[in-house]
Amino acid sequence: MFCRFHELTIDTPRNRFVRAALDLMARLVRSNAAMSRCRSLASSLSRLGVGGLRPCRAELALDQVGRNDAADKLMIALAELAFELALPTEESGTTAFVAPEREEGWVRQLFEKAVLGFARFELERIGWHVRGGVHLHWQVSEPAPDALPRMVTDILLDPPQGGRRVIVDTKFSSIFGTRRFGGESLKSGYIYQIYAYLRSQEGRDLRWDNAAGLLLHPAIGGGYRERATIQGHPITFATVDLAGSAAAIRSEMSHVLQQSQVA
Repeated sequence: MFCRFHELTIDTPRNRFVRAALDLMARLVRSNAAMSRCRSLASSLSRLGVGGLRPCRAELALDQVGRNDAADKLMIALAELAFELALPTEESGTTAFVAPEREEGWVRQLFEKAVLGFARFELERIGWHVRGGVHLHWQVSEPAPDALPRMVTDILLDPPQGGRRVIVDTKFSSIFGTRRFGGESLKSGYIYQIYAYLRSQEGRDLRWDNAAGLLLHPAIGGGYRERATIQGHPITFATVDLAGSAAAIRSEMSHVLQQSQVA
C-alpha cells in the first residue's frame, strides 16, 4: 500500500495574497505606526517562506478555504479590500462578512479611516490641512472629574486661505432614526455630539468660533444632504452613496467635504 501526501508549505496563494496586500498598505498608509506594523507582518511572512508575488485570481480560486481554517476568510477579505480600495456595503457582492456592530464595530472605523485617507489624498494637495483623531479639551473652570468623557473628533479640516474649519463626524449607520409617533428624523444623539464639539471650543480662537460641522453617513442607492445653522455654526447632514462607481463616490465625497465649510 502506498500513501500520497502533499508537501506541507506556508507559501500558499492566500498567504502570498495577504503578504502582497501588506506590502501595498505599507506604501499607502500615512501613520508611521500602521506602516511599521504592515512592514513587520510582511517581513514575518517572508521569513516563514511566503513569496511576495501577488497570486492571480485563478490561483486563489484553487486555494479553497476549508472548515478548519475558516478564520482565513476575514484575512483574505480584508486583503481584497486593500487592493480594491473598497468599502463594505449591505448589497450582495463577491465577498461575505459577518455582520458587524454598526456603532462601535471595526467597519465603522474602516469607514472613518477611508474618509480620512480620502481627505488627505484629495484635499492636502490643494492646500487643506487634514487631521484625524484630534482630542478636544473641555473648558472647565475647576479641575475636571476623572469620569468626564473625552472628546475626540474623527476628522478635522482646515481649508486654505483661512477658510472655515470643519469638524467631520462619521457614522456607519442610517442617518435617520424613527420618530416615536411615526416618520423619520435625524438622530438626535449625533446632533448633540457634533453640537458639543462645536460649542465647547468657542472662545479659543476665531477658527473655532466660526467652525462648521459635518455628519457623514454611508447610503446605498440614495442620497441626503441638508444644512442647518445652529447658534452661528453651519452643520451639514450628508450621505455618500457607496453603491456608485469609484469615480462617482470620489466626486461626491470631494464635493461634500469641500462644501461643508460654506456658510
